[in-house]
Amino acid sequence: MSLPSSMASLTGPWAGTKKLWLEPGTPVRESSAQANVAVAANGKFLHIGYTWNEKRIQHGVLIIGLESDGKRVGAAWIDSWHNGDPIMTLQGEVSTQGAFKVTGAYPAPPGPDWGWRIEVHPNGSDSWQLLMFNVTPQGEEAKAVEVEFRPV
Repeated sequence: MSLPSSMASLTGPWAGTKKLWLEPGTPVRESSAQANVAVAANGKFLHIGYTWNEKRIQHGVLIIGLESDGKRVGAAWIDSWHNGDPIMTLQGEVSTQGAFKVTGAYPAPPGPDWGWRIEVHPNGSDSWQLLMFNVTPQGEEAKAVEVEFRPV
């Protein structure tokens, strides 16, 4: 299944300011961020490669694709700072406004796994937003990352 036009239109280079919250109630940390967005595998997937700065340049990749029903979304995510070595797989859906919302999990020893939600919101050809949320085992959510990207 091909990507919605709202996502396919995000291709190209982007820049923005990354806002990072380490814990709720702590001061936001800001740094510059860059992204390059491309479609992959004959238009079936969106590939978002990005960099940002937290003591040194950090790198991340998010690959998102629609499943055959056109509603469910699958994603794979890596980030040199946020999730270290493992590849996080995420599942979710595309909203009626064309945003992708996917959720995965990561281990938090010695307790149960925590959730991680990533959202990509297209805002036409002039901007798009990347949001990431930490989700406690009890379902409480806290914004961890917010980036508003604009064309370079």
